[in-house]
Amino acid sequence: MPRPFRLAGIIAGLVLVAFGIGAIVIGVSGRHEVSTDVKREQIVGTPDMKPSLIAVEARKAGVEGALPTCDVAGKAITNGSDAKCFADYMRIHALVATGGKTYAQMPQYATADGKGTDVAAQAVKDPKTGLPQSNAARQVWISETALSTALNTSFFAASVGTFAIVMGIALLLSGIGFIVLAAGLLGPDGVRRRRTETPPPAAATPAAV
Repeated sequence: MPRPFRLAGIIAGLVLVAFGIGAIVIGVSGRHEVSTDVKREQIVGTPDMKPSLIAVEARKAGVEGALPTCDVAGKAITNGSDAKCFADYMRIHALVATGGKTYAQMPQYATADGKGTDVAAQAVKDPKTGLPQSNAARQVWISETALSTALNTSFFAASVGTFAIVMGIALLLSGIGFIVLAAGLLGPDGVRRRRTETPPPAAATPAAV
């Protein structure tokens, strides 16, 4: 194997090792930052944030659909997985508060009978401004969406960090393999070993006269 090809293989291996180490460092740093930011918010799961209890609340409010299966009741939220679990419970809490309706399903304005309306003239007026009052249930949903989106973003960031670590390990191993292959199997020792192991060609049998 010509020397330039050996050097190219070693350089390629070193580049892969460097990228692998960099990806691992970035992944670990990202996961640490997510954990630090989540801990800073001092979030603790409420007592009903367990599958058995939230199912009872959802059934009483007529909320249908998939319910959380994780458990963060009384638990401090310190990582992306727990943050996503907390966000799932927040959505159920919001649905319970709105009677199972999402933001788009609720009327825009409040009415005296509590049903709400999308017609401004039929809405309850704010005594100070005289403007139609917003539907309070909609505001609950807006707050829930903002907070749960932030928590789900933390989960996504932690997942990206994990992916970076896995890819970094793969690149690191690939780089080491390249270096071993180029420096060992394709080096002078490897060439001599293959020549030694290759049997000499059989001597030609003289043709009969």
